[in-house]
Amino acid sequence: MSAIFFLVLILALLVLRQPLTVILIVAIGYLHLVWGHGYLDYIVEDMWTSLNKELILSVPLFLLCGAVMTEGTAARRLVRIVRALTITTRGGLGVAAIISCAVFAAISGSSIVTMIAVGSVLYPAMKEAGYTNRFALGTVVSGGTLGIIIPPSIPLILYGLVTETSIVDLFLAGIMPGFVLIALMTAYAIWANRHKPAEKMDWAELRVALREGVWAALFPVILLGGIYSGFYSPTESAAVALVYALVIEFFVHREMTPAKYFNVVTETAKLGGALFPLIAVALSLNLVLTEYRVPAQMVELVGAWIDSPLAFILIVNLLLLVVGAFMTTNEAILILGPILMPVAQVYGFHPVHFGIIMIVNLEIGYLTPPVGMNLMVALVTFRQKFSELVMSVLPYIAVMVIGLVLITVFPWLSLGLL
Repeated sequence: MSAIFFLVLILALLVLRQPLTVILIVAIGYLHLVWGHGYLDYIVEDMWTSLNKELILSVPLFLLCGAVMTEGTAARRLVRIVRALTITTRGGLGVAAIISCAVFAAISGSSIVTMIAVGSVLYPAMKEAGYTNRFALGTVVSGGTLGIIIPPSIPLILYGLVTETSIVDLFLAGIMPGFVLIALMTAYAIWANRHKPAEKMDWAELRVALREGVWAALFPVILLGGIYSGFYSPTESAAVALVYALVIEFFVHREMTPAKYFNVVTETAKLGGALFPLIAVALSLNLVLTEYRVPAQMVELVGAWIDSPLAFILIVNLLLLVVGAFMTTNEAILILGPILMPVAQVYGFHPVHFGIIMIVNLEIGYLTPPVGMNLMVALVTFRQKFSELVMSVLPYIAVMVIGLVLITVFPWLSLGLL
């Protein structure tokens, strides 16, 4: 009964939109009152030891790598290649924005970094080419969400950490769902600009773009090829990615300077400083949840009311869509991942498949008010009204919900490559 009260307390704080720090402090305080001072000391100690995992090193390395590529010219070079290849398509710049976001997502692993890197180049270009402000804005803001489903993805790494699921399996599972979302977004971009004439292929521009961007274009091949071939682990791949980014930006493109790099490291350290305490507390609380048998009691409670896997996944999808509108992706994964995944297994859902369903739900949350992260960042980056931002992403939200349904109904989209 105490475990159920603990869960209700956490959910009540979520509904009241309290910061995650407050929620975790309240959770620890509750455990202090129930189990006494001795166990609180153990929890504090476990908060430190929970960070003693090699895989956690990949998070700051991927963040720093994406920041280096964004501060340098790799992002612009990749966008130039994709733009030259898609120019003959109706709505070619929109298609280029979506595909560029997908490619850059395979470098940075971050939705916000992807949106800023690609949007800073293609949003002005689309406006100049005569695309409507609403379409241009919605495309770059929505395309940026691909950063959390296409590997390497930091949210996938966090889900793997808190649920003890293979990161390599999660990375593999994210590929086909990522392509489904890319295809749906691209189809919408073409349909929305079906009356806009396509341009002719500029072969000279393509040759120049390939020549100047070949090193940046090789980045996803080196990064993902090494992981999936088994040549190195996800953590080692993050280190390889960072070294490769530094080499091409310092010595090949020669756009990175020591002063720029210092600023990049400083900003990345700030992000890590905000994220790692949350990871430490969340992982230590996972132990407490297990000791309290919260997952087991959740299975018993849900099983008493819901006897259909279809009904269960519909309720979970609705829950995650609502949670995504009020919480950041990382917070939702750290709190709900270890609670919902064991219940999903009882209803026959593979942990990897459920992880992809969860990530796609929260990916949509990046675009939903009131606290969609891409909306908040775009508000400052592109200096647009919040109402205009919301209206611009509505068609893409509908497209992504269709993708969510397909990914939920057809498990082989997630599990086929495993």
